[in-house]
Amino acid sequence: MEATLRRRFANRWRQYFPGAELPITFYYTEDPDRVDATLPKEAARCIICDLAPVRAGASRCFDVDTVRCGGGRRSLGFEQEMRPNFPYFLSSGIPGEMEGERYKQSPELVEAYLESQPAFEAPGQFLIFKRWDHLDEEDDPAVVIFFAQPDVLSGLFTLVNFDEIDPQGVIAPFGSGCSSIVYHPYHQLDADRPRAVLGMFDVSARPCVPADTLTLAVPWPKFARMVDYMDDSFLIARDWQKVRARIA
Repeated sequence: MEATLRRRFANRWRQYFPGAELPITFYYTEDPDRVDATLPKEAARCIICDLAPVRAGASRCFDVDTVRCGGGRRSLGFEQEMRPNFPYFLSSGIPGEMEGERYKQSPELVEAYLESQPAFEAPGQFLIFKRWDHLDEEDDPAVVIFFAQPDVLSGLFTLVNFDEIDPQGVIAPFGSGCSSIVYHPYHQLDADRPRAVLGMFDVSARPCVPADTLTLAVPWPKFARMVDYMDDSFLIARDWQKVRARIA
């Protein structure tokens, strides 16, 4: 990634979102040595919990063996199979055998939902997460992920829609926490007008993030445009200065 773009965004972020948490990024690769440490085998059950160190500045590398959640492996493209009776697991469960999460009304509804989701095979053996300020010129981010509070999200949401005719410049599809930051935004990369994904509504993943935090995952082509027009947007207007003061 170009060092000039990295610096330009960092400078604008400090200017318009002072004190707000830097975003993290991810990309797939065949080279596990792109980061210093691969996640140990005793990783957390949910990959969202494992991203807390990345948000703090420690890069992480995941593969099929270091993602412990079966649903997570599927959302990240490392595995295509699902656990037995998954439609029951996501819905009503099986009395005496399996407790259901009750995120969908019925197993039949889960099956129809799964059929509507395109299959995803990881384009690389390894998935690397890095915080923005740890990127170097050899990194090639696919998606930029913001973990943010409402005031910051309001600015990002408005910035995403700044150059869009379609009011749906941001989407919020149902899915797991990891699908909202990897699966869904990754599938936006090839769109003519890639949309950002608002997420982290997954109740099971919520304990891994602060109570007032959601995510906005921005596909790289969209993010690069956003950086270009930040200085011409509402961020320089009076109303944002009031919100900016609260963020600071």
